[in-house]
Amino acid sequence: MGGLDRGFAFRGQRVPFLNRQQGIFRAAVQRGPAALSIQTSVNGPYADRETPDGVRYDYRGADPDHRDNLALRAAFELGVPIIHFVATRVGRYLPLFPRYVAADDPDALCVLVTEGRMLGPLDEPEPTLVEDPLERRYLVRQTKARVHQARFRGRVLPAYRDQCAICRLKEIQLLDAAHIIGDLEELGEPTVNNGVSLCSIHHRAFDHHLVGIDADYTVRISPRLLEEDDGPMLELLKAFHAQPLLVPRPPALRPDRERLAARFERFLERTR
Repeated sequence: MGGLDRGFAFRGQRVPFLNRQQGIFRAAVQRGPAALSIQTSVNGPYADRETPDGVRYDYRGADPDHRDNLALRAAFELGVPIIHFVATRVGRYLPLFPRYVAADDPDALCVLVTEGRMLGPLDEPEPTLVEDPLERRYLVRQTKARVHQARFRGRVLPAYRDQCAICRLKEIQLLDAAHIIGDLEELGEPTVNNGVSLCSIHHRAFDHHLVGIDADYTVRISPRLLEEDDGPMLELLKAFHAQPLLVPRPPALRPDRERLAARFERFLERTR
């Protein structure tokens, strides 16, 4: 949690950014009634739903007048920005700011949280709601893609014990969650068994069909690379040819063999 636990200084007091035990947070030192932040947890009881206009964010419980729900309503009525923390794995969050409560629906027990942007001088930009519906939908699509990748990474990397499945690199800042089948394709769901934890180099090589993985979890290097002689870095890449892929311990989390077979066919087509 790091900086989220430390929060920020406000009128001589330390204010956290969120409370991990509750989804809607209003700091005790706040004078105004509006929420400061909301969070979407990894395994929470609420089903926050993405729409073309933003996120349908559930109230807390079934009482529209619960104090947390009143804080959400106040953010809507006052038009003030909030922070949306989206959990990418337990204890890690992707902060989305500025966000605004653009609509309140007490009957459906939810609000619509939508996009904002920072405007003004570079040293003191001010948050503002994006009013234009076309621009807002564009920003929503951008955010959706960013959140999708962050949450996918948060599921895949822990399954591989935070290391590259090919070279075993354990520097988490250099690790990616690579899709076997792209998320825009059929069978491209953001599930762990449609992903592989790869370092940045092996991810790029996998995406460009310079590295393949067959349905038996064996790493294959493009014949073109195997025939090249281009220094020590290439030799390191070539060294993993015919080596076993590191796979998660639970069988249900291991790469789906049918997806790997389909992806490996593309690799073979590029090498013929």
